[in-house]
Amino acid sequence: MGITRYESGSRTAAAVLDEARRLVEPAYRSSLDRIAPPIRMIVGYHAGWLDATARPCKQVGKSIRPALVLASAKAVAAAEPPQGVTEAVAVELVHDFSLLQDELLDGDEQRRNRRAAWSVFGERGAQLAGDALLAMAINEMVGRPGITLLSKALDALCNEQPADIDSEHRESVDESLAMIESKTAALLSCACEMGAIAGGADPDQARALAEFGHHLGIAFQLIDDMLGIWGNPTMTGKPLYPDLANRRKSPPIARALDSAGPTADALRELYRDVGRDSETLHRIACLIELTGAREWAEREARRQLDAALDCLREVSADDATEDLRLLAAMMTSRSA
Repeated sequence: MGITRYESGSRTAAAVLDEARRLVEPAYRSSLDRIAPPIRMIVGYHAGWLDATARPCKQVGKSIRPALVLASAKAVAAAEPPQGVTEAVAVELVHDFSLLQDELLDGDEQRRNRRAAWSVFGERGAQLAGDALLAMAINEMVGRPGITLLSKALDALCNEQPADIDSEHRESVDESLAMIESKTAALLSCACEMGAIAGGADPDQARALAEFGHHLGIAFQLIDDMLGIWGNPTMTGKPLYPDLANRRKSPPIARALDSAGPTADALRELYRDVGRDSETLHRIACLIELTGAREWAEREARRQLDAALDCLREVSADDATEDLRLLAAMMTSRSA
């Protein structure tokens, strides 16, 4: 679904991400140098810089959130050098903290085609690494205008975790959407607004970029949820059916379970069963699609993307928001 073209002239989304990594990674690594060596090893593995024996490796993260920070600053600022590097580091630290936490709480053993950090270094090690990342994120933003925004995003993220853990008992699509608003969308909105403030945005521009990040975050997570059911693990680097196996009710799943008709009845009966072998999970995925929930999720993701792009018209001219448009296209063009 979504925009399939994420290049404009000679500019590409890959170039935007590469530029963000070049600017942010040295500052990110410098921040982590203040962490005690045993914990820094776990963080380095989680970030993809080290393997499990502490040898350097070249696994590169996407750097989507840092790129959104820098692109938002660029959209409102004519000055050079690029603004928002500190904010980008803080947002990426929070993102890595949230990934460590999610993997640990969900028991997910794979990430980016290798073992999750907690399964290599143990639960205590992963918890300490997450705490260190969170502390470093706050430390980066002390005395800067965006600290309040980062604090609010952390509030939303952490306060939604109990609901995520108990998602088996969540019933409605609205509840599922509220959860991704508090997690994925909250941090993307924070990233864009922090970048806007770092770039010198006026209040209307900052608000519009915050709303852009909010809508883009919902679209992005809906697609990620679909990839968890119908994606290709070789391409995504993530296992298939984790939500189904753990009875988590992402919006597509909640939508299917809430639908009417014999297909939905069969799905609800199967979903209540204890068995979660691969054949059963595949059958559940097929039934979810047959209820129309996949088509609904694609339409809703498209609607949220359109709303995000509408927000950019309130910020500045198209050429100033080009990097944001490229990133939005890339983030919503992943195929399931």
